Amino acid sequence: MNVLSCSINTLKGLYDISGVEVGQHFYWQIGGFQVHGQVLITSWVVIAILLGSAAIAVRNPQTIPTGGQNFFEYVLEFIRDVSKTQIGEEYGPWVPFIGTLFLFIFVSNWSGALLPWKIIELPHGELAAPTNDINTTVALALLTSVAYFYAGLTKKGLSYFGKYIQPTPILLPINILEDFTKPLSLSFRLFGNILADELVVVVLVSLVPSVVPIPVMFLGLFTSGIQALIFATLAAAYIGESMEGHH
Repeated sequence: MNVLSCSINTLKGLYDISGVEVGQHFYWQIGGFQVHGQVLITSWVVIAILLGSAAIAVRNPQTIPTGGQNFFEYVLEFIRDVSKTQIGEEYGPWVPFIGTLFLFIFVSNWSGALLPWKIIELPHGELAAPTNDINTTVALALLTSVAYFYAGLTKKGLSYFGKYIQPTPILLPINILEDFTKPLSLSFRLFGNILADELVVVVLVSLVPSVVPIPVMFLGLFTSGIQALIFATLAAAYIGESMEGHH
């Protein structure tokens, strides 16, 4: 009962933190629902960049790749290597999922590092990178949780749940709690790092708009890429763990 109560409180906590925000944000009222227009707009921009880049790169594929095609094939190979290293020989079906996570987070983070959204003035609220919003990072983390549950159940069936009493049934509460802490750690790590980076850039641009913010922006690009890689690598590791049944 204590574990159930703790799990319910964790889920309630995830719902409560969906309202966490820094500064004002741009909302749409659709019916009786309040929609995060700020997140949707910037997410559409990121998706458009990804789709446009991919379409331009592969519109005329060559046997010997050059230019954009060569770059995208390198990115695909990198994602396949990450997936294979973490998941194992059955990594193939999971490359699209891991790749989508990595590219979306990477471009979202870079949009926050290169484009100081908060400086763009709107009649109401302000824009920010998609991963600057806790709702986006929680959604990505929950998708990862669904993915590794699906991977484990697909391969092992109901015997997948036997992992909760391994290596001893005494660890059952801890093993259950682990599945709730994974999305929390994934979401807060990404949200906190991107939020902090954007705030530092905005403050420096407002104080010293000429030269000083530039090194910080380059550092932000590096850390943004690292955060995308960490998220994708951990997602692949969780999927591999659920399929192999080891910790």
